[in-house]
Order: sequence, then C-alpha cells, then structure tokens
Amino acid sequence: MAFDFERAKKILGEDLSNENLLKTAFTHRSYLNEHREYPNPSNERLEFLGDAVLQLLSSEYLYKEYPDAPEGDLTNYRSSVVCTPSLAEEARRMGYGDLLLLSNGEEATGGREREYILANTFEAVLGALYLEKGLDRCRAFLEKELFPKIKDLVENNIYKDAKSKFQELAQEKFGVTPIYQVVDSWGPDHEKTFKMSVFIGKESWGVGEGKSKQRAEQAAAENAIKRLEKEG
Repeated sequence: MAFDFERAKKILGEDLSNENLLKTAFTHRSYLNEHREYPNPSNERLEFLGDAVLQLLSSEYLYKEYPDAPEGDLTNYRSSVVCTPSLAEEARRMGYGDLLLLSNGEEATGGREREYILANTFEAVLGALYLEKGLDRCRAFLEKELFPKIKDLVENNIYKDAKSKFQELAQEKFGVTPIYQVVDSWGPDHEKTFKMSVFIGKESWGVGEGKSKQRAEQAAAENAIKRLEKEG
C-alpha cells in the first residue's frame, strides 16, 4: 500500500511538505515486519514526542480555560480528553485508519479500527506536526480537532476517572467491585503493550489496550461504561 500524502494533508488541513516525516507518523511497527526494505522507522518515537506535546498543550489550555478549577479537577479533565478512547475517536473521525501502513496480519484482525493504534497514531501525527511546524501550529490543530470536546466532558461530568466511574456503576447495579486482568501483552520489556479486561464476576465487560497496565485499564473501563450505558 502506497502512502497517500495528498490525502493526509487534506485530512489534517495543514500545508505540510515533509512527506517522509508524515509517512513515518502513520507507520505501525507491524508494517516493518513484512517490508524489510522499508527505509522508515515505525511511528513509536514520534508518538513519544507527540504525547509530550499533547500533555503540555492540553494542560495549558485547561489552565487558561478553567481558572478556578483545582489541580485535581484539571488533572481529571486532561485525563478524559487525552485517554486512549478519546484520541481514537478523533483519529477515527479524521480518517487516520485509512492512511495507516500495517502488516497484512494486523489489517486482517481489524488494526485500522483498533483503539490503541489509532490513539498512538494521533500522538505520532502531532509529533510530526511539531517537528515541521512548531508548537503554535500544534496548539491551533488541537484547538480545532480535540479541545472542543472538553466543554461537553466537563459540563456532563464525563471527565471522572473511568475506573472510578465504572466501579461506582458496577457497585450500584451489581453490588460487586470490578476486577482487572491482563489478557495479553506484547513487545520488548521497555516498550510493552498491554491488553486488559475488566470483569464483573466471571463476565468480561470491557477490553482495553495501552502502553501501560494503567492506561489499558482505563481503556477497558471506558468500553465497559459504554456497554453498560447501551444495555441500560
């Protein structure tokens, strides 16, 4: 699959010129396993950079937008908007999945729709945008594509920690405390990805993936909440 640079620029709404950098941002590590001659690295280093940019700019935005909010609330606001399901939602909306360079195996198992891949790609693209255009353009991009959802999260109390929120709902509905278990993990020790499942009794209510057990648990709780709300 050839990378569609023109489509990527159109989706991002940016006058980007570094095709190689943006191509790297959309390169999942699985692609390298089947394309040994591929000259680019995976997007993991750009993801690392983009995560730092996202943390800074989201913190700055919330600090200015909610001048009376205490630190604890600001932390919860930020967590709700930069969590894996939130970033994946916006990446999916913008069509990032169609641009991903994946292995045949990853694609066959739904990689283009996988939350943690989409969320990581969102951060990687932000990292690429920072390197080419700088912090101000990243700020403008986030204010257009991500930060508008914050108002709804705050006003509707969706910002609460997902694990805490699901625990409250589970205890209220079932009278039990959810249990989280690792169901899979992969990657080298310094760069593992975890898949966690949250159980009520013996039934799994949600599965999530992330670069740490904590992030994967949050993603699992988010998906469990969605299921609980859907089923009433």
